[in-house]
Amino acid sequence: MSFEADVRTRGSLAVLDMAGDLDAHADEGITVAHALAIEADPEVVVLDFTDVGFINSTGIALLVRILMEARQQGREVRAAGLTSHYRHIFEITQLAEFMTFHADEPAALAGTASAEA
Repeated sequence: MSFEADVRTRGSLAVLDMAGDLDAHADEGITVAHALAIEADPEVVVLDFTDVGFINSTGIALLVRILMEARQQGREVRAAGLTSHYRHIFEITQLAEFMTFHADEPAALAGTASAEA
């Protein structure tokens, strides 16, 4: 499945709407979308996984790059719409230490962490 990423800004937040498989084919799309998001100088970047069907190790590496950059720049990263399966993987790989989980985009925009995505 192909990958697409769009960016929306809402005040001090930038939302990356992702759709498709987060794998090697997603590199250019997520890199460009993230760069556009950062141009808006947001305090918070929301990664919306609602329409992401598959994430492999290359996709995780792409996310690590975004998380490292966010940490260096002092930006908060929130994840919205992540399935319980991938949330578990993020916890195992310790990516969960660098972002907060939210059930959906409205919760992420409000900053309301959810116990179960």
